Amino acid sequence: MSQGNQDQLHPLAAKDRAIVESLLEGELTEYNLAELARLRIRYRGFPGAKDIQAGLEKLLTKWNLTEEELFETTRRIHSSGHIYRPKSEQEDWI
Repeated sequence: MSQGNQDQLHPLAAKDRAIVESLLEGELTEYNLAELARLRIRYRGFPGAKDIQAGLEKLLTKWNLTEEELFETTRRIHSSGHIYRPKSEQEDWI
């Protein structure tokens, strides 16, 4: 059997699969959009984790977004600088 036809196992697949399941059950929030974008980037072009990639596609459909719209929205979210860190924890020079 050719090695090129086998799906690769991503080292974070188990953790990411749980995140995708949580997102599928969750609501459209800034945090969830940021997580979706982060995982879309991680699995873009990855030769494996088809179930995770399918879940990410389902989320785009569920939230009625294209990948371009997702990335545009999350760029704005990240520019606020507090999606993964509360504003109160930011350094005062930012």
